[in-house]
Amino acid sequence: MLGGALVVSSSSSTFLSSSLRKSSSSSSLSRSSVPSVSRLSVRSMADSAFKKIQIQRDDTTFDAYVVGKDDAPGIVVIQEWWGVEVEIKNHAIKISQLDPGFKTLIPDLYRGKVGLDAAEAKHLMDGLDWPGAVKDISASVGVTGMCMGGALAIASSVLIPEVDAVVGFYGTPSSELADPAQAKAPIQAHFGEIDHLVGFSDLKVI
Repeated sequence: MLGGALVVSSSSSTFLSSSLRKSSSSSSLSRSSVPSVSRLSVRSMADSAFKKIQIQRDDTTFDAYVVGKDDAPGIVVIQEWWGVEVEIKNHAIKISQLDPGFKTLIPDLYRGKVGLDAAEAKHLMDGLDWPGAVKDISASVGVTGMCMGGALAIASSVLIPEVDAVVGFYGTPSSELADPAQAKAPIQAHFGEIDHLVGFSDLKVI
């Protein structure tokens, strides 16, 4: 287990950040600006890259999506509030292709549901069992996520002793879920300079 540490970064740096920064910032725009036929084509390509598996945790079984070399180091990629859709799958593919190569896994925290608009995504996130979601990502690997996924990634560094390292993008856990000061693994956290969603993407929380 790596020693606990926190690195707060506002610029591109090592371990995932340079390859994900541009695509994560444009994810919401792409939903409305890309023609539907193109979105379907991209979704089909993303889906075909993954192996769908099932994971059992306590008394529940859920799907997860895996891509990358079987013998490579593992990274759990956590969904945004939309669910497991094409954007998060593309992030996972990009991470798996980083040198020296990784095996990435996306746990389906919404159990197959996907938000088609902001209102539906908010409804799904509000109904999420957050402590249960943290258990869903329990593994001896690195963990990364954006927005809701960033909050869960940081929470995993506090609540899951097996997690080795965390990179979070503009998400922070509630104080009821986890205190980042109690992290047991290194955290690299990224926040936009004008991103001021208090209590969620607020640097002061960290």
